[in-house]
Amino acid sequence: MTLTDQTPATRRRPLASLAKAEYLQFRRNSTLMVMGTTFPIGLPLIMLFIGGRDGSPTAQLAMTTIEMLALMALLFVQYYSMLSMITTRRGEGVLKRLRTGEATDWQIQAAPAVPGALLTAVSTVVVVGVVYALGAPAPVNPVLPILAIVGGIVVFSLLALATSGFTKNAESAQITSLPIMAVSMVGLSSIVAVLPDRFAQIAEWTPFAAVSELISLGVTGRSAGVAETEAALDFAATFTHSLQPLATLGVWAALALAATTTRFRWDDRG
Repeated sequence: MTLTDQTPATRRRPLASLAKAEYLQFRRNSTLMVMGTTFPIGLPLIMLFIGGRDGSPTAQLAMTTIEMLALMALLFVQYYSMLSMITTRRGEGVLKRLRTGEATDWQIQAAPAVPGALLTAVSTVVVVGVVYALGAPAPVNPVLPILAIVGGIVVFSLLALATSGFTKNAESAQITSLPIMAVSMVGLSSIVAVLPDRFAQIAEWTPFAAVSELISLGVTGRSAGVAETEAALDFAATFTHSLQPLATLGVWAALALAATTTRFRWDDRG
């Protein structure tokens, strides 16, 4: 679907039209669809069923399951698939042609984020629904995990745009995506917990560590890595402790936006 194929009504909504076209292209790619459903839904649920086979899931198991969902969805669906799509569109000359139409630059850049965001939302509903249907304790503050997922979608979409400026083609995305993948993996609560104190403090400022912290505070009422024996924070206190991870997401979003503004390429020859 191109802007020239749109009706007058859809031409007034270029972002919606572009997002629909991106979704249709995404849906036709069997590799992206399998990766976008199997990883964020299948792996967390396998972990959940293995860890909770002796009874109802604990709050900690619920947190670990949702954290794994977020990692798979944000890294492999939102970030990597968007990076691959943008790089492919640029190589085919699509981005350059779209700029001659009615869509603004930010609309063209935002549209590829929509398919991943939709799959992430669906995966979240499915996994969280199963977690609490199996009897996991109610979350202390359900607002924070929602902020974690939404904030993660924004940050990793911007990181995909920024990374595309250093990515020659879809194949090289496997290499250029590695730094963000590695930095994000370090932010897993299970990894941060075993790092030396100095490195753990640095790891807490990585983008996925912020997502993990918000999920942990919201689901268990405790910071990521804190033992289950420690008392959980109440609803209001979790908001106070969420300021640092929210600030971390804000900093990464600003850095990625700045890199996108200066490094994003619309044409392989530019």
